[in-house]
Amino acid sequence: MNTLKKAVLLLILPLFAFTVAHKYYVSVTQIDYVEEQETVQIITRIFIDDFENVLRQRYDQSLVLNDNRDEDEIDKYIEKYLTSRIQIKINNEPVTISYLGKKYTDDIANCYIEITNVKSIKSFEVKNEVLFDVFPDQKNIVRTNINSKNKSFILITENDKGLLKF
Repeated sequence: MNTLKKAVLLLILPLFAFTVAHKYYVSVTQIDYVEEQETVQIITRIFIDDFENVLRQRYDQSLVLNDNRDEDEIDKYIEKYLTSRIQIKINNEPVTISYLGKKYTDDIANCYIEITNVKSIKSFEVKNEVLFDVFPDQKNIVRTNINSKNKSFILITENDKGLLKF
């Protein structure tokens, strides 16, 4: 019986060696130009646990997202972080992004950003470094709908900018 246990152990043990959980770090940012409103509307979706991790490291170790407490303070931290990590140029000119707020859906923080007074877009450059400072394997997927054209790209630490020309 003892050799049977050893044989089973030798057969099963290698299977566990290949089942190590691998965590993926990704955010998705949707950018829409609403021409009739002259606005660029942006939604950045970030996993709550990853976002909480970076906000704790940067601003407040006791911070907890999605617990319905200290929401004004959390919004200040989110705004400060996102406006330092997302930069946009429209027609080769840097623009100011305005943080509007957030909403939690399951394990995702949906952060809403807007750029106003956008008359037309001939070129659009986005630099998205969200979570790059904490997770070197972070990937930021950017999807755009600008001038009725849909484009997508993936930004990584080594290539954190995307440029579209219309």
